Amino acid sequence: VQLQASGGGLVQAGGSLRLSCAFSGFSLNYYGIGWFRQAPGKEREGVSWISSGDGTIYHADSVRGRFTISRDNAKNTMYLQMNSLKPEDTAVYYCATKFLGGGSYLAHPSAMDHWGEGTQVTVSS
Repeated sequence: VQLQASGGGLVQAGGSLRLSCAFSGFSLNYYGIGWFRQAPGKEREGVSWISSGDGTIYHADSVRGRFTISRDNAKNTMYLQMNSLKPEDTAVYYCATKFLGGGSYLAHPSAMDHWGEGTQVTVSS
């Protein structure tokens, strides 16, 4: 199982970025997948995730309405479209996956089985 996040960068508040997570070695039919972030001095937190099997989508309250998670099964890639970015969205963003992961369980970093390297997102005010 491998995951690699990319697409981070520096953006002004109100701007947009799209993160990508290229993955291999597993099927989303059996693995839940999601985005997490960790800001300096804070714990890692779940941002958005997709359940295994039915592909139900969830977003954390802090990003709902601004971020959109999606996947392209043909390309083995997951995306996070981030709009209306705020300085508090500044963090290292990670993608992760869990075998038979679903629902709110995927919101917890400790529940995930495999992690990719992070990508830095910095939002300036």
